[in-house]
Amino acid sequence: MTPVKIEIADGKFLKINWDDGSEDKLALDFLRKNCPCAICTSQPAGSDEMVVRIFGESQTQVASIQVVGQYAINIVWKDGHNTGIYEFDYLKELAANTAEE
Repeated sequence: MTPVKIEIADGKFLKINWDDGSEDKLALDFLRKNCPCAICTSQPAGSDEMVVRIFGESQTQVASIQVVGQYAINIVWKDGHNTGIYEFDYLKELAANTAEE
């Protein structure tokens, strides 16, 4: 599945229109908390527990979005964080998980 349109809605959501006619809306703070990059998914050295990250406003605002090949987007956050590559399948999975809650 491939996005045909990606936009920021109401300054708080990533809205994705897919090529099958479906639409997903993901909260930006939820996307940031689920950043798939190695920095965000790693545990502190010597710890068996994951750190729960709390983000400020600039950390959940999008500076830009770039399409990566035919499989993902890269979100650059206003605080400069730019290492998360959100694969299309991962975005669909996140949307499905939020719909179940």
